Amino acid sequence: MLISEIKLFNWKNFQECAVCLAERCFIVGANATGKSNFLDALRFLRDIAKKGGGLQTAVDIRGGIRKIRSLSARQRTDVAIEVTLKEEVGGPDKWRYMLSFKHTGGGIKENEVKVNYEKVFLITENRYLVDRTEASENETADTLKYTHLEQAVTSQQFLELRNAFAEIEYLNIVPQMVRESNSAHPVLKEDYYGRNFLTDLSKLNEATRNKYLQVVNEVLKCAVPQLDNLAFTKDENGLYHLEARYIHWRPQGSKQTEMQFSDGTLRLIGFLFAILSGKGISLLEEPEINLHPGVVAQLPEFIAKMQRHKKRQIILTTHSYDILANGGIDEKEVILLQNDKEGTKATVVADIEEVREIVKAGLSIADAVLPITSPDRIQQLSKVSICKE
Repeated sequence: MLISEIKLFNWKNFQECAVCLAERCFIVGANATGKSNFLDALRFLRDIAKKGGGLQTAVDIRGGIRKIRSLSARQRTDVAIEVTLKEEVGGPDKWRYMLSFKHTGGGIKENEVKVNYEKVFLITENRYLVDRTEASENETADTLKYTHLEQAVTSQQFLELRNAFAEIEYLNIVPQMVRESNSAHPVLKEDYYGRNFLTDLSKLNEATRNKYLQVVNEVLKCAVPQLDNLAFTKDENGLYHLEARYIHWRPQGSKQTEMQFSDGTLRLIGFLFAILSGKGISLLEEPEINLHPGVVAQLPEFIAKMQRHKKRQIILTTHSYDILANGGIDEKEVILLQNDKEGTKATVVADIEEVREIVKAGLSIADAVLPITSPDRIQQLSKVSICKE
């Protein structure tokens, strides 16, 4: 399954937003335009649908609805997300899920949220499987605390949709977190930043893990000087490690573990495993961080090659000229986020005439889009006085 369209209302930066998504999607925009918040709307649906999740949990881990609701909200104060999904690229839309929720409680009552409306529409059969509102028969204050999406019984008739949300994956490797994998820190239930990365690798079937390692090794040999072989090992204390052999003047070279790997090497390894091992829709944050521009420039082709082998949607945020300058990127694959007085607006760049004209003239999408994302007053940065009298 892949997401073909997403609509947001009062979601963080987005007072109102509607945009189509491609199988390979690049989210670009200036700092604080909401690139991470855009991805978080999809993570939110995952947090509702996953085992042990639910609407209240998904809201609570984000600090409550007041931290979610857009500052640009006007009279309508609920938060709404609408997502349309299809089974394959070029195929018809199949599912549409619509959820609106708002605050309830306060004072002596616990602060919670309740469902304002929840709808599941099977597009291919033109019928609603779920169509519930506050005024629906049999709905009470207690039942409205829960979505049908999170409940095993009520979601049976749209299990395909629920599984698509539950399998959404997000990974943003922080190298220091990987290095702390074997520390005394507790294992986290949700690990977006790599603290459990080595443990997660140990849970993979050995044959599958070795298959992925072969591909990772091929990439690393091209991208990391002197690295000859990456292996997954277990030490005498039962702790897992990534271990690489580096070639130098010694005949057998020398071995290093993740503790000695560069930040860029760990980021690249995390990116590769996320791309190779993921089952569902993958969300990636700025994969270019810590990587050489020459490596970064190859990432779009690597993603496309993986998608030809394993049909899976990849949605990533980026500021990178080297990624967006790749000639294989289509204007329909790039979404531009821009701030205005009513919150962030999201636009597929294929719908921006200025971008189309620049690309038509022979320049890259990077040349067309990145100048638009540059802050208006950034040229004044060099004129800022350091020493105040």
